[in-house]
Amino acid sequence: MMRAINTHVWLGSVIGGIVLSLWGCAVDLPPIGENTQVADGVVVGRVLAVITGDRSRRYDPEIRFFEFEDLETHERFNVEIQSGDRHFAVALPPGKYRLNRVQVSEGPFMSMVQLAMDFSVGKSPVTYLGTWRFGIDSPRYGRMVVVSMVIDQGEMEAAVEFLDEQFPAFSKWPMVEMLPQPSHVKSRLYEVMPYPRYKYFRRHLW
Repeated sequence: MMRAINTHVWLGSVIGGIVLSLWGCAVDLPPIGENTQVADGVVVGRVLAVITGDRSRRYDPEIRFFEFEDLETHERFNVEIQSGDRHFAVALPPGKYRLNRVQVSEGPFMSMVQLAMDFSVGKSPVTYLGTWRFGIDSPRYGRMVVVSMVIDQGEMEAAVEFLDEQFPAFSKWPMVEMLPQPSHVKSRLYEVMPYPRYKYFRRHLW
């Protein structure tokens, strides 16, 4: 039984390492205040990481960054978050995009999830992508992430307030709603090395 467990942990680490190596080809998107291409349009939304399951662990999950892919050019863009609850606003030219990878951090530990959630950016100055909720399993082999994306009036008003406070020049622009599809998915979370051994994982509560 221990041999099988170690094999699973090794396989997960290898897959996580492959995903991490692919991330190196992505371009970091600067905040819209530093981006000269804001005339192309701005996308705004909110990310929220929550715990599901055992709540006795030491570290709360945070979204470290996520990646967009342009489905026509296949160019990829990183958006840094570094928070468990944060609005974001970045400039993207019109086109079809995919949220395809998300990195989660829990203290010194990092994990990644592969997704395929598509959205379009049109010619409207501001595109609102809704609130993205990441429900993250407790530490164990085979951890899953449930991603749920929603748009409601209260959250949209909060996004406008965020723009008005951080980027007042953009808060007065027309805003359209565009919820990535599918808006609800469940996917495997892969650990990124270095990561604790399985025995350590089971012995210590976070």
